[in-house]
Amino acid sequence: MAGRSLNAGAVTAAVIGNALEWYDFTVFGFMTVVIAKLFFPGENEYSSVLLTMATFGVAFVMRPIGGIVLGLYADRAGRKAALSLVIALMTLGILILAVAPPYSAIGIGAPLLIVFARLLQGFSAGGEFGSATALLIEAAPFSRRGYYGSFQMSSQAASLLLGAIAGAAISRGLSPQALESWGWRVPFIVGLIIGPVGLYIRRNMLDTEAFLHAQKTARRATLGEVFRRHTREVICGLGSVIALTVTVYVLIAYLPTFATRQLKLPFGQSFTALIVGNLLLTVLSPIAGAWSDRIGRKGLVLWSLLITLVAIYPLFAWLAADPSVMRLIVVQAVLSIALSGYWGPFGALIAELFPAHVRSTGLSLAYNIAVMIFGGFGQFIVTWLIRVTGSQLAPTFYVMAGIVLSLIAVACIPATRHADVDVDEARV
Repeated sequence: MAGRSLNAGAVTAAVIGNALEWYDFTVFGFMTVVIAKLFFPGENEYSSVLLTMATFGVAFVMRPIGGIVLGLYADRAGRKAALSLVIALMTLGILILAVAPPYSAIGIGAPLLIVFARLLQGFSAGGEFGSATALLIEAAPFSRRGYYGSFQMSSQAASLLLGAIAGAAISRGLSPQALESWGWRVPFIVGLIIGPVGLYIRRNMLDTEAFLHAQKTARRATLGEVFRRHTREVICGLGSVIALTVTVYVLIAYLPTFATRQLKLPFGQSFTALIVGNLLLTVLSPIAGAWSDRIGRKGLVLWSLLITLVAIYPLFAWLAADPSVMRLIVVQAVLSIALSGYWGPFGALIAELFPAHVRSTGLSLAYNIAVMIFGGFGQFIVTWLIRVTGSQLAPTFYVMAGIVLSLIAVACIPATRHADVDVDEARV
């Protein structure tokens, strides 16, 4: 009975924090055009949007710092303590965004508030992935780690879906004047509701047996040990994250801006494609995760990435040739189906690289360094690439390069589907 309680509590605690983190980051990306006008007025629209995207990116500079600090805290004090702190900091960041006055009201203080909120969120988000994924994997029955780990990515897709629904609702239901005046704050206010609920759940959850066992052995997690004994694992994990990062922040978060500025499609209607794509990822990720428990994770991930790599350029070329909302939906749907084979097993794939006593730290390092480099400034780079090359297909080049790097990294991961790294480590 206690095991069932732990399993259910772990999934709930991980899902609700991931939902808050990704919902907030997604909404900020979706509202780039509006936030640019209100908080970063520039000489022209292009410079204003670039400044906002740079602000979106600065949060990611803090993620490796937050990942190291909060990852070590999770490996020493427990998943429960770290995840509770993470969600409290995350909620504070959203609160600042929700109530921040615009540039016209307080001048330079407005963009400074936004930057501070983003830095705070970046720090807290840095500890979310590693701690939540470690919790899911350690709470799972050994033969179902792929399925349990898939809730990491499924919850991310669900929160992206929620963000897309919120963006569609306010962009279609409000006039441009109302959207700029107060409507853009609504999705952030909605996000505030999740915070207290998530904090309550996380404060009342149980720590995992794997962590408690590691704690009894008195093996204290250190950053030096992670780099000294698990260098290859960190590098392979980091490389594996790149494809996730570029697909989320370019193919999903950047899509409304791309559809509006490059394809000249209605801003509100672009969210329909996001809703379809993220609904597919939400549903298919657990199926793919469960499948990886039967056939292995590495092969499934490699095939998924390879299919996405081959398909992405022709799909976007087809879309650019005759832009329409229907074609945008088809592109998102096909890519989401292809990527589900990567998203589903992803959590277990990289969590199984590290033993329990350094798992949160190792995961946080690999994940957040990749996200900072390839995701945080991805939208900024893509916007710049489009302007420099004059090609609407520039985003596909960036995504394809990221997928190639991940294919190489995943190919270097040992196929350890039947090995229990926690048991092996305990014997050392």
